[in-house]
Amino acid sequence: MAALVVTAGAAAADPVVVLAIAESFDQVLDNIRNWLVGILAGLATVCVTVGGARYVLASGDPGEVEKSKTALRAACIGYGLAMLAPVIVAVLKSIVGA
Repeated sequence: MAALVVTAGAAAADPVVVLAIAESFDQVLDNIRNWLVGILAGLATVCVTVGGARYVLASGDPGEVEKSKTALRAACIGYGLAMLAPVIVAVLKSIVGA
């Protein structure tokens, strides 16, 4: 049985390029805010879609209508939190003194 051995010409690794480095703590908090808004808006959109589909498919069943209303309320809360995320980050900035 034969073995094949491959060797590289140079032992040095290529330099690592960092693409996402923050310049300041403010930028880190702004990035966190942007991620929070995106995630909360996405989850709220999923809740609106599920709630709307449940409402359409409820066919007058009071239990299903109530479940769809609950999903729509959760979506409203999610959108509200997404709108409040910049305020929350501003409060955190004032607390840490950034």
